[in-house]
Amino acid sequence: MGHEQETLSEFVEATATKFGVPGVAVGVWADGREVYGCHGVTSAENPLPVDQDTLFVLGSVTKSFTATALMRLVTDGRVELDAPVRRYVPELALRDERAAAEITVLQLLNHTAGLDWRMSVDTGEGDDALAAYVARMSESDLIASPGTRASYSQMGYNLAGRIMETVTGLTYERAIASLLFEPLGLSHTSFATNDVMTRRFAVGHNVSENGTPAVARKWKDSRGNNPGGGGASSAADMLRWASFHLGDGRAQDGAQVLPAEALLQMREQTVELRGSTLGDAFGICWFLRDVGGVRTIGHGGSANGQFAELLIVPERDFAAVALSNAGPEGGLAFNQAAVRWALEHYLGVVDRDPEPLPHDEERAREAVGSYANDLMTLTIATDGPGLTIECGIKPEIRAAADTELPPDLPPAGLGLLPGDADEYIVTGGGLKGQRGFFTRDESGAITGADLAGRLFSRVVVVSR
Repeated sequence: MGHEQETLSEFVEATATKFGVPGVAVGVWADGREVYGCHGVTSAENPLPVDQDTLFVLGSVTKSFTATALMRLVTDGRVELDAPVRRYVPELALRDERAAAEITVLQLLNHTAGLDWRMSVDTGEGDDALAAYVARMSESDLIASPGTRASYSQMGYNLAGRIMETVTGLTYERAIASLLFEPLGLSHTSFATNDVMTRRFAVGHNVSENGTPAVARKWKDSRGNNPGGGGASSAADMLRWASFHLGDGRAQDGAQVLPAEALLQMREQTVELRGSTLGDAFGICWFLRDVGGVRTIGHGGSANGQFAELLIVPERDFAAVALSNAGPEGGLAFNQAAVRWALEHYLGVVDRDPEPLPHDEERAREAVGSYANDLMTLTIATDGPGLTIECGIKPEIRAAADTELPPDLPPAGLGLLPGDADEYIVTGGGLKGQRGFFTRDESGAITGADLAGRLFSRVVVVSR
């Protein structure tokens, strides 16, 4: 045990230093025991040492709480997965009335509702934040008809959080605490800034103009985004969370929180995913991915200058969590390296990126263009010998924001992958290793680009 702890700690220190991450916490559950490696500080401006109980913003790993809590309500007979969302949220209104009536609870949980990624709205910090958020959904267009394709949606999970409110009569945060955090003893997991600020917590960092880590001033997203990405937790609590999903649905005191069948149901494939680094399929919330011959379940998360990664291997009773407080060039790269190291070191499982094809100018020319969703733009261009991809927040959204937003990512290399599935991989920069694919219409023209499970539709320039 001591040797393993030292080895993990050595890897974490060397890799965090290599990527310039101010603070990281890594936890591994293997062979029935916990091992931690922590390095660095909570903040470049007000530094405290990071340890296994330091809270980081989880971003979208929070979705695993939302989905699991809803499964509790399903097993209690209070929610039905195949029921229309309007049974529980009758006020739901979308521009497409037929879709608003058809979307089911399960389609929210496996990202097949046809909703766009997210809305750039702040509905305040009051108890009505989620209700107000759902009211604003009437302004959003669908990216597909319900049930026809998977496309990752923060909006869908925030709507799922509203279902929890209407069914329980509690706020989302109070419902999650009573359904999960309290029975499972997750005492270092919270949504409320007032709870977090009394504990040791990490702040995000983005790279400043002189290349050093600068504190990100917006610590986490607004309350209306809590179900999709507003939780904060520690490495130790996230291993407790993983061990619950590896178990039989009981809490440590023996109380049955969920039937074991419900946990297994969450791992079963509900929809296939194409060309995604995140997984081969969705279960209920979980990304399902085969790595080196073993089936994994997991979820990642991003916040302003913070990243989280949770990976579970049920058949090997294994889990790894990595938390970091730096932008994608450092934090995302560190988390990926840490989880891959843990897989190889503890399980002998090797996870490698696929190799792109040599540059094909004719194929590359088809992909060049601008793509967008509600919040962000992708620009794919050619620099002569290859393709580049640039990812950024829409200028009008950045201009209208009254708080600091994460910086845009500069252009990075993009390579097309073998096969006829129109898949690609980012080969450099903060999104290195991320995979995606192009969508074509009946004529064969590219109409969209998926990246990290999110659809970006091609922007058509109308000539006058």
